[in-house]
Amino acid sequence: MFRKKRKQTKRLTESFGKLKNESFDFQSIRKYFENKDNSKAFQVLSDKTCLDLDFEELFMFLDRTTSKIGQQYLYNNLRTIEIDPQKTSVNEEIIQLLSEDAAFRIKIQSQLERLSKYDVYRISELFQKEHPQPPKWFFVVKLLSFTSLLSFILMFFSPNFLFLFLGVFATNFIIHIWNKKNLLSIIDAIPQLLRLNNFANYFNSIKELKKLNPNLAGFIKTINRVKYRMSFLKLETKLQGEFESIAWIFLELVKIIFLLEPLLLFGVLNRLNTKREEIANVFEFVGRIDMLISIASLRKGLDNFCIPEINNTDKKIKAIDIYHPLIINCTTNTLEVSDKSILLTGSNMAGKTSFIRTIGLNLITGLTINTCFAKSLIFPVTRIFSAIRISDDLLNDKSYYFEEVLTIKEMITESENENINLFLLDEIYKGTNTIERISAGKAVLSTLAKNGNIVFVSTHDIELTEMLSEEYELFHFSEIVNEKTVDFDYKLKKGKLKNRNAIKILQINGYPEEVVKEAIVISKELDKISKTQKEKH
Repeated sequence: MFRKKRKQTKRLTESFGKLKNESFDFQSIRKYFENKDNSKAFQVLSDKTCLDLDFEELFMFLDRTTSKIGQQYLYNNLRTIEIDPQKTSVNEEIIQLLSEDAAFRIKIQSQLERLSKYDVYRISELFQKEHPQPPKWFFVVKLLSFTSLLSFILMFFSPNFLFLFLGVFATNFIIHIWNKKNLLSIIDAIPQLLRLNNFANYFNSIKELKKLNPNLAGFIKTINRVKYRMSFLKLETKLQGEFESIAWIFLELVKIIFLLEPLLLFGVLNRLNTKREEIANVFEFVGRIDMLISIASLRKGLDNFCIPEINNTDKKIKAIDIYHPLIINCTTNTLEVSDKSILLTGSNMAGKTSFIRTIGLNLITGLTINTCFAKSLIFPVTRIFSAIRISDDLLNDKSYYFEEVLTIKEMITESENENINLFLLDEIYKGTNTIERISAGKAVLSTLAKNGNIVFVSTHDIELTEMLSEEYELFHFSEIVNEKTVDFDYKLKKGKLKNRNAIKILQINGYPEEVVKEAIVISKELDKISKTQKEKH
């Protein structure tokens, strides 16, 4: 036992600050978030924004939780923006303690590890979903249970009752299998709830953690009133570990003979149905502790991070050495903008879209886990919307352009609310013709930038840089084109892009000489037409 404990301590010590080496079952991880009522939150990130910002990949990088409950809680926390400075302050106190006191942290993690089995994902169903009700014929279960008990006793006095006992046993076996098949997730979740409640009681006895929920003792006590009924359902799990198959077979026979499982299960569910709030509070208490350990571990593994300065007075964004955490050896950039939005130009692969995503995900992690990937970052309380990764919806007969039209229409609607909104767009209306793209793009981007909103948008249309120069700060990314190579420095530069290298890149990549020459000629002709039109105006 001592050797096992020492091995666990070593493993937890060495894993702190490192990425997880395991698979992620997002269908199960999302369950708590999908069933939770987050209507009172400042914002719930949409599936569209999460897809645009590679949220699942981000989650796999951020997640250092120990338990399945902590994993579900962290996922919900990252997708649900809540503005609560007092809660953030308490979180930071505990994160600091967990970072500095390894023995304290490991003591908690060693308990949380016992909530890492797959069945733990199902605990949230006990307080978020409707419980199954006993069927109308459930009185038959009680009758069969009594008959089985009576025939079992009487067959010791008369062997004839053995036939009655066997007949009832066969019927009970069918009902037992039906019960297991239809209620397996509930049956598996209840023993884990009992374990969760025990750990919550232990964590609540620790002074430093008690402040997370001062009223938790009452919730734990309420759940404990169903403790003994739940303990029988937990017994199977214990026996599998200690006495293996023989004990498990004996227990199953007893449960089949007297139909104990359905009789106890529906009774437990009936009582738990009145204790949803208490279970939710216990779940969130333990999940929050695990999330705070995860944040401490994340920060330990980062060479460069900051706690953001979030302001409520203006829409200033100031980022120093900001970077994208999912890009290896990512180039950092510095940006400051106060009254205007941002319009980015540059060639493909120069870094425009990655920079837009960098801004978006840093604001998300800043607002949700108070951690940003930068030397320093100042930004306002804002809601986040995006139109970056758009594709055709063939099942619903919607083209790329139509999908983009609907997405941006939603942004326009959101832009009129009282909150500051951050809109992230990549190459607006690239699915349509040049004249209408530029015309519609200018009108939409001007509208989105009103009411104190902030827009980060990339474009290849140089015309937009001139039309929007009063409302947008202009920045660009550029590349260095040599005779045979194209090199990108991924550095953000002020002003609009002045050099064009698209045709040169065609030449470098071996396009036929006649194609390149014709492209150059046409390009010069179009430049002359554009210059003549400007002089007329």
